[in-house]
Amino acid sequence: MKLLLLLFALTRFDAGDPRDVAPRLRGPLLVLAGGGGDIADAMQAAIDAARGCTSCATKLDVVVLRASGADGYNEWFMKLRGVDSIATFVITDRESAGRDDVVARVRNAEVVFFAGGDQCNYIRWIKGTRTTDAVKEVHRRGGVIGGTSAGLAIQSEVAYDACPSQSAKSAEVLRDPFHADVSLSRGFFDWTVMRGTITDTHFMQRERLGRLLVFLARGEMQLGIGVSEATAVVVDRRGKAKVYGKGPVHLVRADGAAEALEPGKPLTFRGLRMWEIPAGGTFDLRRWPRKGGQRLDVIEGEIRR
Repeated sequence: MKLLLLLFALTRFDAGDPRDVAPRLRGPLLVLAGGGGDIADAMQAAIDAARGCTSCATKLDVVVLRASGADGYNEWFMKLRGVDSIATFVITDRESAGRDDVVARVRNAEVVFFAGGDQCNYIRWIKGTRTTDAVKEVHRRGGVIGGTSAGLAIQSEVAYDACPSQSAKSAEVLRDPFHADVSLSRGFFDWTVMRGTITDTHFMQRERLGRLLVFLARGEMQLGIGVSEATAVVVDRRGKAKVYGKGPVHLVRADGAAEALEPGKPLTFRGLRMWEIPAGGTFDLRRWPRKGGQRLDVIEGEIRR
C-alpha cells in the first residue's frame, strides 16, 4: 500500500509496515554510490551487516531523503531482504527539515539514504537542521547511511556542493581553480572514516579527475574518492571498504600542498598518487594506501602521468 501526503512544501511517500521495528544494530555503515544506476548488492550487503545476518527475520526501517523526484526508491528498497518499511520525504525548504514528524521518522529509521539530484539543495534545505541531527543519531546507533550522486557528495568531510547549481568542468577549473563553479562546503556530516576526504561522482563517465584534483587542492584534503557510475562502495565501522557494481573507484592521495593555487591562474600540484580499485576490490579508509599507484602531476593546468 502506498500513501501520499501533501503537507505544505513537504511530500511524503510510505510503503510497508508503519510500526517501528527498533532492532539491535551492528554498524554503522556507509553506502557511497556514484550515480547512473543503483546497486542492489551493495545496499543488501550494508543492510545485512547492520542487522547481523543474511537470512534471519530481523527487519529495518528505511528513510529516503530527496530534494526532488518522487517515490522511485520505495519499490526498490521493499524488494531487499530485511526491509520492513520505507518513507520517502521530498524536502524543498528548511522548515520541512525541522518538522517533528520528519525528524521522528528519520531518527527511528535504521537506514537513511540520500537520493541523487542537486546537492546544493541538500545544503540549502537540510544541512544544519534537526533532520541532519536525526541522521547522525541513526549513524551513532549503528545504522546505514548512504547516498548516490548528489547524496554521495555530502558524505565526505569537505563536500563539493555545486552551488549555485553549476557543475564544474575539469578543463575549466584546472585553468582557474577559483572558478565560480568550484564551491566547497564543510560541516554537513563528520563521519570518522571520511575525515580528510572529498568525493566525486559519475567519475570516469564525465571525466572528473581534473576537478577532483582541484577540489583536493582547494579543500586541503588528503584523499579524493572518485566513484564511477553503476558503482557503490560499502564502508563498515572499521573503515574497511568494498567496491560493488561495475567499478572502478579511484583513490587520489595528496601528501602536500599545491605549488600554484591562485585565482585566474592554472593549477600546479605535483606528487599526487592514484589507485584504481576494481569491482570486488577492497581498501581501508583508516589506512590510506601509500605504496604503488600511479603518479600524477598537474603542471600549469595540465595533468601529467
